[in-house]
This record gives sequence, structure tokens and C-alpha cells, in this order.
Amino acid sequence: MTTTIKDLGEIELLNRLKRFMRCGQIDDDIAELNAINKSLLINTDLLVEKIHFSEEISDAKDIGWKCITTNISDLVCSGSDKIISFTVGLVLPPNTPWKWVENLYEGMWEAMQEFGGEIIGGDCSCGEIKMISITAIGEMNPPRLHRGNALPGDYIVSTGFHGLSRLGLALLTFEQLPSEVQLSPELTKRAIKAHKRPYPAIKALEALKGCRPESTIWRAAGTDSSDGLIESIRTICQSSNCQAILSKTSILKDPDWPKDSIWDEWILNGGEDYELILALPKEWAKALSKKLKSAKIIGFIKEGKPNIFWDNLEKVNIEQSSLYKHF
Repeated sequence: MTTTIKDLGEIELLNRLKRFMRCGQIDDDIAELNAINKSLLINTDLLVEKIHFSEEISDAKDIGWKCITTNISDLVCSGSDKIISFTVGLVLPPNTPWKWVENLYEGMWEAMQEFGGEIIGGDCSCGEIKMISITAIGEMNPPRLHRGNALPGDYIVSTGFHGLSRLGLALLTFEQLPSEVQLSPELTKRAIKAHKRPYPAIKALEALKGCRPESTIWRAAGTDSSDGLIESIRTICQSSNCQAILSKTSILKDPDWPKDSIWDEWILNGGEDYELILALPKEWAKALSKKLKSAKIIGFIKEGKPNIFWDNLEKVNIEQSSLYKHF
């Protein structure tokens, strides 16, 4: 017989979840975090069933992995390369099998073994649908990446390919593709993995920190492309009160990506790719593009009312740019 959360009750549920945490970590209602002479970055994400995750296409371990790595991505794109801890809030229907919860935490555990951090507490309650709230804490070290740090003359750098997660979602849900084309098995595999098991750009952040020219100050604007490539650039322009000029020929595409231009929409606006999008002083941008094989300069920042243009002066429609919507 399947053991459900209702069968266990709250006390037994917490007792079973203790094995994913240090001894005594959740024996009272608060989590203790010692941070003397350190600046911390804190991020909270709420994932709601049938909006942010679906059991029809992802198992509980994949969902657990994604819960942790998407939060890590928010810390990474703000400059944190040391992940400290997480709290986990759960809302679960009473008939949720215990095995589902156990697998969820095992997926979280796998991500923490890969990227660091530990679970230090949280809360749980019953509800009609599953909801997972993750608060992630990381240590801040230079550079403090911020969307408002861009200046005219900066180069815009993307640290990897876009569109893969959106393609993975389409393949997993049997969605009609933009056009009839034969996808390579390798592209199909990469796309599904990109959607189910996203990988935060920690290596890209390490490369960024390691290649700064001595003559360049620690100033860099950054975000991740979780809501889409164009949307990430829009937020930098908005926060920095500037414009972006992008090169159509420089936008990164997976080598096996279909050549039909109708597929470019998923590259620009697909979302959930979790690459770093940076605005850097020129010499730093050039150094990063040389040090990190996957990084490429895709445009530059200029003065002007927040907007995005292609290098042929065609305006990018940012009003409808993001296909990924929270509401």
C-alpha cells in the first residue's frame, strides 16, 4: 500500500526529512546561520505545480534538482560562487505519496552535492496543489553583479546557447514544432536535459572572476536568462537606463539548431536557459570571450532611453518579448 503524507502526519514527515539535514538542524523553529564579516545574498523562488513544474514530464528527482539549481542560478548571476544553505517550504495535498517527497529531496540532495549548500530548515502545510518554496543563501564576493551596473560602451556577453530548454519542453509535451525539420538525436537529448536538469553558470562566473584585467575595476552588470535572452537584456537596460545594440549574426546557437529563422524565436524568448548575460567593460568582455569557450560578445551598451535594437537599427519588440510568464 502506498504511504501518503496524510498517513505519516507532520511529525513523522519531519522526522523522515531530517536525514537530508545536519543532526539537530530542525529541532526548533529557526535556523541558525553564522556569518561574521561576510555579505550574504538571499533569494526565494516559489514553484507551483502545473505552472513551474509538471509530473507529466518530470519526475520528483528532476523537480528537486530544478528547485535547487534555479535558485543557485539567481545567486550566481548576482556574483555568488559560494552556496551556503537552503530552506524548503512545502505545500502538499494529503494524498501525496511519501515516496514522491523522498525523491524530491533526493533530487535536491544531488544538486547540492554538485554545487554546494545544505538544507537548514523550512516548513510544510497541506493544500490542494503542490507548491515548493526555496530560499537560497550564498556568500557575496566581488564582483557584485547587478542589472543596474551597465554603462555606455560596455560589451554584452552571453555565456552559452539559448533555446534548448524551450525545445526540450516542446518535445516533452509533444507540442507542435515551429516548422517541420529533422532534429538530430544529440540535439534532442541536450534539449530535454536542459529543461529537466538545468545547470547554473557557476563555471562561467569562475571564468569571469579569473580573467578580469588588472586595469579594470570590479564593475559588471549581470543577470541570468531564466526569462529569456531578450528579456534579460531588457532588464539590464531598464535598470541601467541605457540601450542595447545586438548583432543578429553573433547570437549563439547550438551547432545542431535548425537553420529555419522561425526557430530563432525560441532562442530569443524561450526562457529557462540559465546562462549569464553580462554587460562588461570592453577589455574584460574580450578576456572572458577568450577564456570561456562558450562565451560570446553579442552586442554593446549605449546611451539612450531603455530599448533594444539590432545592429541594422531595427527595434526589438520587447513588449511581447518574453514567452515565459509567471501569471
